[in-house]
Amino acid sequence: MVLKRVVVTGLGALTPIGNNIQEYWNGLINGISGAAPITYYDTEKHKTKFACEVKNFNFEVYMDRKEARRLDKFAQYAIASSDEAIKDAGITPENIDKQRVGVIWGAGIGGLETFQDEVLYYAKCDGTPKFNPFFIPKMIADIAPAHISMRNGFMGPNYTTVSACASSSNAMIDAFNYIRLGMCDVIITGGSEAAITIAGMGGFSSMHALSTRNDSPETASRPFDATRDGFVLGEGSGALVFEEYEHAKARGAKIYCEVGGCGMSSDAYHLTAPHPEGIGVIAVMENTLRDAGMTPDQVDHINTHGTSTPLGDVAELKAISHVFGSHAKNININSTKSMTGHLLGGAGAIEAIASILAMKYGIIPPTINHQVADPTIDPSLNLTLNVAQKREVNVAMSNTFGFGGHNACVLFKKLENE
Repeated sequence: MVLKRVVVTGLGALTPIGNNIQEYWNGLINGISGAAPITYYDTEKHKTKFACEVKNFNFEVYMDRKEARRLDKFAQYAIASSDEAIKDAGITPENIDKQRVGVIWGAGIGGLETFQDEVLYYAKCDGTPKFNPFFIPKMIADIAPAHISMRNGFMGPNYTTVSACASSSNAMIDAFNYIRLGMCDVIITGGSEAAITIAGMGGFSSMHALSTRNDSPETASRPFDATRDGFVLGEGSGALVFEEYEHAKARGAKIYCEVGGCGMSSDAYHLTAPHPEGIGVIAVMENTLRDAGMTPDQVDHINTHGTSTPLGDVAELKAISHVFGSHAKNININSTKSMTGHLLGGAGAIEAIASILAMKYGIIPPTINHQVADPTIDPSLNLTLNVAQKREVNVAMSNTFGFGGHNACVLFKKLENE
């Protein structure tokens, strides 16, 4: 069986540093931090009082108030970014077969705010089970792609992947495979998350996973820096339109790049910590290169998982050095989480978008907030510190890893001239 080629024809983003693709890209290349004191609730008794919130989001641009009341924020965010991506791709009812268009979405948690608010309301009552009839449909993680599907009439595969912080990368991998196997023409993929809540922040804080740098939120996410002390929680959404190459050509779509390959692996090691030698990360990158039919020296850029945690950053860079050998020093490595924070299930999507835009514009966004070199990190690696760097990017990889040892990687490449 000859596998079909898959390309990216549309992008959409709603992030802590920009509410659409252009704003997001401007924030990235200018090294803007999305971290600030939390505005959603009173943080007085919380250990971590800041996060990377989406700013100035107006749901009425996308839906009326009645519809919005039936949607958790993570689903509202999904609609916003998918609307932009579908428009960017130029998809209309006339140039697609709706039965061959799917929606495969990623969410690590789903409607956490809805769950929290409903349970807190019940706890205040007299024990009578008084719940909003939309409680379950607002909360469940699969509801975001359901709404995207219903909104657009897309009748192909429709579901959510859940693999913690690798969720949206796994969604993209599934989308890639469905299309290259000939089962779909187009899939709207990506992921969203809205976990900046009392429960979300409290839960991650109790694990000692979050930075507590309350005196300087904007510099708290500092991947690869010796003084890093945990990740900064972010929220938002990223959407990509994956499309079969001949289908895209036939309808005259613009093409950002080709999806070259993908890989998955498991650490099989620990509930939350990465393997210290990065064996699962080594495997996922090697699997991706093998799937893409590429050699390590062909890779120009890696957008790392790079969460700003003491263990995770070192393990990932060790894995990169192992896989890429002497070529590792020629790769522009970065972590855009230094600006957006960690979007959990939405991370893979917005970081894939950052990789694609780096390829399109020939600019690598920086890893900001780096101040002190970590002696355990190879100084020959180019971590794109503090300032964006210009370079031609023909091949880019995006890494995402999740609690439970889930590893996922997607490789993008410039479309070859024919």
